[in-house]
Amino acid sequence: MGKRQLKTMITVLLLLMTVSAQRVVAAEEEAKTMKNHQQSTSSVEAYKIPERISRFSYNSGLNFEYPDHVRGIYVTGNSAGGERFDRLIKLINDTELNSMVIDVKEDHGNITFEFAEDSPYADVGTNYIGDPEKMLKRLEEEGIYPIARVVVFKDSVLAKERPDLSFTQNGEVWTNGKGEAFVSPFKKEVWDYNIELAKQVAEMGFQEIQFDYVRFPEGFERRAKDLEYDQGDYADLEMNGVKKRVKAVTDFVAHAREELSDYDVDVSVDIFGYSATIEEAPGIGQNFSKIADNVDVISSMIYPSHWTSYFGIDNPDEEPYKLVSEYAKVENEVLDSLEDPPVSRPWIQDFEAPWLYSGKTKQYGKEEVEAQIKALNENGIEEFLIWNSGNSYTENVDYTPLNE
Repeated sequence: MGKRQLKTMITVLLLLMTVSAQRVVAAEEEAKTMKNHQQSTSSVEAYKIPERISRFSYNSGLNFEYPDHVRGIYVTGNSAGGERFDRLIKLINDTELNSMVIDVKEDHGNITFEFAEDSPYADVGTNYIGDPEKMLKRLEEEGIYPIARVVVFKDSVLAKERPDLSFTQNGEVWTNGKGEAFVSPFKKEVWDYNIELAKQVAEMGFQEIQFDYVRFPEGFERRAKDLEYDQGDYADLEMNGVKKRVKAVTDFVAHAREELSDYDVDVSVDIFGYSATIEEAPGIGQNFSKIADNVDVISSMIYPSHWTSYFGIDNPDEEPYKLVSEYAKVENEVLDSLEDPPVSRPWIQDFEAPWLYSGKTKQYGKEEVEAQIKALNENGIEEFLIWNSGNSYTENVDYTPLNE
């Protein structure tokens, strides 16, 4: 991204925020007028502004219905724009599955389709999905519910172009062991960059925005003092680093939901499963309860292979039913304590983990996938998403194993 395009991006974002503020003022004036009219017909009950007031209407021309319960699969940009897409649609049509979580902004920071040259996202667009409108139209025809996955703070592309929005060390952008860079949740310019993209995606017809990597890098508590980064508005807060990180992440989620409240979309967040089992994750800034309080859907990543010895289970990958069942009990307790809990829709595992077996593997197939779903359903959790990074899903799975 060149300096001129970057300047254009910032100008566009500022303009969008200004227009949004003007619309808010206009809506408030309209609400006052409506209140005056209602007072003439009722002296008892004052006019109440609806929780979600549509100040402007976005009509993509598409019509989707929320399924009985979302049962979805992960779909990369390559799959959505390639030959595999037909096979994945067939999988859904032939089973009890009904939804797709499609990469819009992927793990490196690239957007999976192209924008016009004057767009602030032109330089980060790819041609993975050649015609996203056509893709969404196909999903409408097939009755498949579309969810847009937007990776937020893991963004090597933006970090490279804007080191001032990232974490640096010795003058260079810091990367983790996989060579991945993050941008800072403290920086509200990063917030706006992702939220404005989410708005455009909502206007296209996606029914839900799923934010992923809503966190600091793993193990950040061990690096916080060694890395250089701007804490922005959080610099002068009288709280320790853990609390600052939790506040920044939670504030982003709350702000994103508010900004998207005029769009007819749900907001969901992916979160580490273990975050539900502790008060708050000290490094990454995730507090399960606080994030859950600000979303419509919470999606814990509870892949058995990603847990160490937990819940008294020595090798969780080998006991998917028990791991998921024990996790679900904990999550239910946490969500039950909230006044208005979100829908629980965990990510479950349909992949193998050879790193746990010295290069060998435990086959994850029909039995293991069904065991995870059964454990969720028995604990009252009816929705789920299935992860396989290559989008190669096990055949002949019963995705409603408790139904006779």
